[in-house]
Amino acid sequence: MTRSATDGVRTYNGVAKMLHWALAVLIVLQLGIGGIMPEIHKDTRPDGEIAWHLSVGVLIVLLVAARVVWRFVRPPTGIERDRGWTRRLASATHLLLYALMIIVPLLGWANASSRDWVVGIGRLHLPSLMPAGSHLGHELGDIHGDLAVVLAIVIGLHVLAGLYHQFVRRDDTLLRIM
Repeated sequence: MTRSATDGVRTYNGVAKMLHWALAVLIVLQLGIGGIMPEIHKDTRPDGEIAWHLSVGVLIVLLVAARVVWRFVRPPTGIERDRGWTRRLASATHLLLYALMIIVPLLGWANASSRDWVVGIGRLHLPSLMPAGSHLGHELGDIHGDLAVVLAIVIGLHVLAGLYHQFVRRDDTLLRIM
């Protein structure tokens, strides 16, 4: 019996891997759509790229909820190789990623609700988080955009860390999530 480089190391099950990569694709898509969307003003309607942004956002909300639940129900198995400051940095980065993956869509949802837009996909309509015309809801839209940039930066750092582990440290950390 041969041992793989990841034997005895914390690994992720198939559902966790699927949720990770589905969210990665959707979030990159969402950041792209957000970058090409027209600027939103008082009378802007949720058409075109904005409608796509809302739909992809709903998918992200649903998958993040599933991922958080799955993480608590079925945490990764095995042991962590890293210790000390690198482990703390990795944990802090993952916590920040989860927080942003929850907060950014919720702020966008609140903003869309304040504009009296339907947030949903097909017949699935999510409830409004803010009353129509809410000044706070409009302000949350600006924060949504700013935190989306922060999320993109943190994702970039996460990707760089994975590549560092794979190609510099050669510890096969990246293979755990493949």
